[in-house]
Amino acid sequence: MHVRSFILAALLAANGPALLPGLAPTAVFAQQKQALTLEDIWAKPTFRAATVPGFDWMKDGRYYASLDEGSLVQHEATTGKAAATLVTASALQLPGGARPLAVDGYSFNADEQKVLFTTDTEPIYRRSSRASYYVFDRSTRKLTALSAGGKQSYATFSPDGKRVAFVRDNNVYLVDLGTMKETAVTTTGVRNQLIHGSCDWVYEEEFEFAQAFFWSPDSRQIAFYSFDESQVPEYNMQEWGKLYPEDYRYKYPKAGEKNSVVSISSYDVASTRTTKMDVGPVADQYIPRVTWTQTPNLLSIRRMNRLQNKLEILHGDVTTGKTSVALTDTDKAYVEVTDDDLYYLPGGKQFIFASEKDGYRHLYLHDMSGKEVRQLTKGSWEVSDVARVDAKNGLVYFTSTQEAPMQRHLYRAKLSGGNAERLGEAGVGTDVINLAPDCRYYLNYHSQAGQPQVVSLRDGRTGKLVKTLEDNAKLRHTLSQYTLGSHEFISFKTSDGTQLNGWMIKPANFDANKKYPVLMHVYGGPGSQTVKDDAGGGTAFTNYLWHQLLAQNGYIVVSVDGRGTGARGAAFKKSTYANLGKLETIDQGEGAKYLATLPYVDKSRIGIWGWSFGGYMTALAMTKNADLFKMGISVAPVTNWRYYDTVYTERFLKTPQENPGGYDDNSPVQFAKQLKGKYLLVHGTGDDNVHFQNSIAWVDALIKADKSYQTLYYPNRNHGIYGGNTRLHLYRQMTDFVLQNL
Repeated sequence: MHVRSFILAALLAANGPALLPGLAPTAVFAQQKQALTLEDIWAKPTFRAATVPGFDWMKDGRYYASLDEGSLVQHEATTGKAAATLVTASALQLPGGARPLAVDGYSFNADEQKVLFTTDTEPIYRRSSRASYYVFDRSTRKLTALSAGGKQSYATFSPDGKRVAFVRDNNVYLVDLGTMKETAVTTTGVRNQLIHGSCDWVYEEEFEFAQAFFWSPDSRQIAFYSFDESQVPEYNMQEWGKLYPEDYRYKYPKAGEKNSVVSISSYDVASTRTTKMDVGPVADQYIPRVTWTQTPNLLSIRRMNRLQNKLEILHGDVTTGKTSVALTDTDKAYVEVTDDDLYYLPGGKQFIFASEKDGYRHLYLHDMSGKEVRQLTKGSWEVSDVARVDAKNGLVYFTSTQEAPMQRHLYRAKLSGGNAERLGEAGVGTDVINLAPDCRYYLNYHSQAGQPQVVSLRDGRTGKLVKTLEDNAKLRHTLSQYTLGSHEFISFKTSDGTQLNGWMIKPANFDANKKYPVLMHVYGGPGSQTVKDDAGGGTAFTNYLWHQLLAQNGYIVVSVDGRGTGARGAAFKKSTYANLGKLETIDQGEGAKYLATLPYVDKSRIGIWGWSFGGYMTALAMTKNADLFKMGISVAPVTNWRYYDTVYTERFLKTPQENPGGYDDNSPVQFAKQLKGKYLLVHGTGDDNVHFQNSIAWVDALIKADKSYQTLYYPNRNHGIYGGNTRLHLYRQMTDFVLQNL
């Protein structure tokens, strides 16, 4: 352990920050409370938020299931009380097994009489994994391994519950649960050449899904992706630890390079016939989503050009493979695709589609030919997520930013038209919704900045509270025992009149007559937000606590969402198109200039830090705005967009062949000579996302420019830089760097 780190932790734990040289003195009242420590935040469960574990709505909407100490238990929705034990932990034991399975997850078949349990799950990349799957029959109480051929990925019941499909070794398989006979749907999959039924690396990361096969509603067909990645260049990372490090090679298309050639097929279960769908003559394109419609044998395929400024919805007959374009959505910058953009209504006559064509993300009703029937939502605000469509009652439930860009609340709109109606009590904060299949009830995960979430069950018709399932009273009490500063939202205008939003954490013993150093936290990527009125989850909440620890040590911490960030309409978000880094860096500089005007800010002691895109922003701030920032920390930064992947980078910058200036004009590597302040660079050598190559190129430029810097690398750690005590170690080093240099 670093000597200064050890002393810092010991003094903080024993006496609070007042005894540390160079830190602001702590008021007497604050000493009566506990001081935050890095161990509290990253090594202990001190601030672990409670939730409703393993929650899964059951089909009738009156009950939900959850895993309770290894057993699968049915709970009554309105009371949360256990109504029945569906599968006991002791039943999840194979013959001759010494103990029950250590269950990672589960899913029901259609009649909820069979359950797929997963165990020994092994992550691959951000969303992909493989595991051992077991089928439990509730009527016979028999537990059976799904396959003896090795671990499987994405095992999924057919809608009629009679079969399970899964992926193994780049091929799709099918198991008949009546006979447990296994059938290979595809046989030609080969690693780093051809993938069936699961995504290649770039689709998984940037189109945000990993399972790439889909049962038809009538269980007769399985539609699946195939990725021919044979022409995609390989990236190799060294895996350290053995006498001779080993290479890990995988297909990663960097900006401007070749992508996988993607095809879509449908497999007929009865005839075992596979039909390839017509996705057009252009191979260099994207198929970001495939969805079954409510019409038998009709598949919906979304097709995008490589620049991602044109989206087409294709409707295809899986018996012939023929397709036709039903709807086209275009944008002068780019079109984004998410899981809740498209919903086909029962009856096969209409669908709901989300578009930014009026300047904000809103919902539109179309007939099956693509003709717009009506706009369902409208206004200078955005639909954030579609929670569910209640076709029976003609309603669509969604969360939106109607109250403020920093907030999210639940609304519903009639498919027949009219104004949207808010559900639940008026108030601030953020609501994350889990709506029951019949929309009778919903789970509401409500939180506000700096306050743990409250999980409540609510009436789907009125939004009224039925029961609070988890209020995190224990965590609230724990937080009340610590010295925490105020968290407030700020807003200011830049020199060109742009209104920007931010938040500020001040020390608990804040004195407006003193001068404080400021650390700015930035992400800043397209469509992102750090300025939200919610508690955040995982790293977001622990970062909040770390910022509080810095405030406890006499720092003000601030975050500003500049141009390019989300929830304020397409024009604000897409203003950075084709020139990533330029306006974003200007706005972080404007934030520093605004802070410098505040009477309690020491303008000579403003620092900045960020991770990933935020690490990139920090590197630019420390060079292009070198006179404004005394210190910076970049974690896992992109330093040259030519090193990043095709889908993300070209969406916002076009290809490097078409827009070389957009890649080079705001690469930190080009501005190494302008670095002035103290700078720390952190990266994991096993980062499959933002390659360690970025930091190598950046360091090489700094050396050539004869600039001083510090580096911290983590062997074999990926983009998240975690595992064991890694996070504790990382944040200890970052804390020391702030204390010593700001």
